[in-house]
Amino acid sequence: MSVITVSRGSSSRGKEVAEKAAQKLGYDCISRDILLDACQQFNIPEIKLKRAIHDAPSILDSFTNGKERYIAYIQAALLKYLREDNIVYHGLAGHFFVKGVSHVLKVRIIADMEDRIKLDMEREKISYKEALNTLKKDDEQRRKWSLNLYGIDTADSSLYDLVIHIKKITADDAADIICHTVQMAHFQTNPQSQKVMNDLTLAAEVKAALIEMTPNIEVLADDGAVCLKARVNQSHLTDFATRLSGDLEEAAKAVQGVKNVKIEVLPISIYN
Repeated sequence: MSVITVSRGSSSRGKEVAEKAAQKLGYDCISRDILLDACQQFNIPEIKLKRAIHDAPSILDSFTNGKERYIAYIQAALLKYLREDNIVYHGLAGHFFVKGVSHVLKVRIIADMEDRIKLDMEREKISYKEALNTLKKDDEQRRKWSLNLYGIDTADSSLYDLVIHIKKITADDAADIICHTVQMAHFQTNPQSQKVMNDLTLAAEVKAALIEMTPNIEVLADDGAVCLKARVNQSHLTDFATRLSGDLEEAAKAVQGVKNVKIEVLPISIYN
């Protein structure tokens, strides 16, 4: 039992590879499902979630409450799926949200630009120039998104267990390579790795529940014990202590699986 995340650029055949691998393994294959689930769970327009997971930070910052809110919802929805195992997820962000989970195989699919342009021209019925401009813009937006949120470039090969170049290696070949690799002992679920996944999932669910109350909060979970690390301006410390801390604790305890809550306040200066 394992989880596979597939990162890919547009028109790199990554979606095709993910679907083929899932079919061969008998795993569920998900991508847009995450957006739809988050939309329903948090009553957010799907177009906003699509842009939050894809567009450059300058666009996300124009949304009410900023990008943190939307990313928190995506993370909570995605981890809820991945916690169940036997999943192939393709799209942005998957490998970012499962750091430290040993039973996740992280895959990057790449392809030559000329091959991507040809595929995009055929798929979208557009000119060479239009396809080139679209792909360049899309690559740059994805890079800015990951750098802004995590300080990580999605093209960095060190982020992945496998990087597969679709050219001589076909989509079918790539799926076979993934299926072989994920069956290695290193990528099998064990009690320790499942605990890490469960803790990450609970922390994400709590953060999604609290994000509208305060975006500057870090959430850690350990077998149901939740620690909230709130960054609060020094000028707001009194208000936080008398009002917001109690609201945060109550909202956190309302999340299923939370046993107890501890709050740590990290004062920050408005000049930081």
